[in-house]
Amino acid sequence: IPIKLGGWGHIFNVANTHLKTVNPKTHKPFGSLVTPPAGQWAYATLALGSALALFMYPHAITGTLAAKSRETIRRNTALLPAYSLVLGLIALLGYMALAAKGVPAAVKAGGNTQLAVPLLFNATFPSWFAGIAFSAVAIGALVPAAIMSIAAANLFTRNVFVEFIKPDATPELQTRVSQLTSLIVKAGALVFVLALSKTFAINLQLLGGIWILQTFPTIVAGLYTRWFHRWALLIGWAAAMVYGTVQAYRVPVPGTPGSHFGGSTAPIPFFGQTGYIALTAFVINLIIAIVLTLIFRAVRLPAGADETMANHYLADAGEPIVHELPELVQGRTAAGPEGAA
Repeated sequence: IPIKLGGWGHIFNVANTHLKTVNPKTHKPFGSLVTPPAGQWAYATLALGSALALFMYPHAITGTLAAKSRETIRRNTALLPAYSLVLGLIALLGYMALAAKGVPAAVKAGGNTQLAVPLLFNATFPSWFAGIAFSAVAIGALVPAAIMSIAAANLFTRNVFVEFIKPDATPELQTRVSQLTSLIVKAGALVFVLALSKTFAINLQLLGGIWILQTFPTIVAGLYTRWFHRWALLIGWAAAMVYGTVQAYRVPVPGTPGSHFGGSTAPIPFFGQTGYIALTAFVINLIIAIVLTLIFRAVRLPAGADETMANHYLADAGEPIVHELPELVQGRTAAGPEGAA
C-alpha cells in the first residue's frame, strides 16, 4: 500500500496535515503524530494498563488453561511481542487511508470512520485480493469474539449454574448449558453492534479494559503468593470497580455536552496529570488490598481454607520430576503454599 500511495513520507505528511486541522465538533486539532507533553502521561498509563489487562481477558485465560503444556505457553508468550508489532502496523492503516485518493471523502460521506480500512483495501487492491482482505477482517473479529463467548459460557456454567443452581449436573448437561449460554452471549453482542451507536460501542470496549484490569491483583497474586487476605482482595476489587465505572461515566463524548462514557482517561488524584482510569483504579485496588490484609491479619480474621491439592503442583506429565522425584514435590507441598510454589 505505501508503494502505491507514494511512500511513507507522503503518507505521514498527509496525516500530519490532517491532524493539525480543526475538528468541527471540538474546535480543536484532531491530534498530532507525536504525543504532546500534555498527553504523555495519558499515553504511558494507557500503554501500561492495556499491557496488564491483556492477559486478564477471557480469551487469553481460556487459551492458557487449554494449553497442552507449559512449553506451549512459554512459546506463545515469547511470540506475543511480534503480535504487538503487527498491531502497530495495522494501526498505520488509518494514516494510509488518509493518503488514499477518494477514501477520506467516502468515509465522510458514509459518516462512519470504521469504513476507512475497508475502503482503503477496495481502493488499493485488485478486487480478488480485496475480497481476501475483507475475509481476514471478518475472521479477525469473529475468532476472539467466539473464544470470549465460549469462555463466558464456561465461567457461567461452572461458577454459577453448577455452584448455585444444579450442583449434581452431569457433564452432558453442563455442555448443553454452556452451548446455550454461548449462543445467548453472541446474540447479545449482535444487539450491541446493531442497536448502539458506534461511538458507544468503542467506549464500551474501553470500559471493559477498566473492569478487566481490576481482576489482576486477585488472579496474579493468587498464582504467586497467599499473602493477601481473600476479603481484602474482594473489597479492593469492588472499590476499584466503583471508582473506575464512575470516572468513566463522568467523561463526556467530545463535542457532546451532557454525554457519558466518552473516553478512558481522567485526572489522576493528587498528581495533576491525566491518566488511564483503569490504571488509577488498579493502584487504588492494590493499596486497599494491602492495607486491609494487614488489618485483617492483625485482628486474625479467618482467611478461609486452601483447597489446593498436592498434585496441583506437579509438572507436565512425562517430565522427570513427576516420575523420579515425587517425594520432592510432596515435600514442597507439605512445606506450605510458598514452599510448594
